[in-house]
Amino acid sequence: MILTRLTETPEYAKRREELRLAEIELMRHRERIAAMRRDLPPGTAVSDYVFREGPRSLGDGDSLVTTVRLSELFTAPGRPLVIYHLMYGKAQTSPCPMCTMWIDGFNAVAGHLAQNVDFAIAAAADPAPLRVHARVRGWDRLRLLSCADSTFKYDLGSEDADGGQESTVSVFTLDPAGSPRHTYSAHPFMSDEINQRGIDLLAPVWHILDLTPQGRDDWYAQLDYGR
Repeated sequence: MILTRLTETPEYAKRREELRLAEIELMRHRERIAAMRRDLPPGTAVSDYVFREGPRSLGDGDSLVTTVRLSELFTAPGRPLVIYHLMYGKAQTSPCPMCTMWIDGFNAVAGHLAQNVDFAIAAAADPAPLRVHARVRGWDRLRLLSCADSTFKYDLGSEDADGGQESTVSVFTLDPAGSPRHTYSAHPFMSDEINQRGIDLLAPVWHILDLTPQGRDDWYAQLDYGR
């Protein structure tokens, strides 16, 4: 297999071939893990949580706030619902820079996601500050939901009893009776030794950095890079 037509040293060619084979095995392992997710038993029935939602368009005023239930976020039978838990609200008084980076990317691919899944962002912040942050970031293709008045984030493990926030991604389905069920959640915390890597697969930034000799090092996202 031709990876490049450059003339590399024999040592480089040998090590690159070892890496190519390892990358193939990593791909196959990811596919095995994805199959394990798909093969999980039917998830637990959950409360039909009520969210508050501001105007869908960034150009609309923020005075109109409506409520929507979890079951109403599904646009058609058989479609899964994915919700990203934004760390913003209660004890988290400003939006999380890392969550913001993730959602910047989600907004860009929202049209592609909509072909297969329903997708929304949930935060413990009230609708008005949530919309302000969305306007600053240009999030114009995502449903932004406030769960400040419900136990949604607490029940799903992305909020503690003191209002501390954590990032999480959760997947839901509707059962034949139209009731929502939780099928999967992932958190950054995976074990006592791994507390920040559990949802890396959601952000291409990390994977691009991992292609470089420097790797990801200790880089951390910011809300503003001073440009």
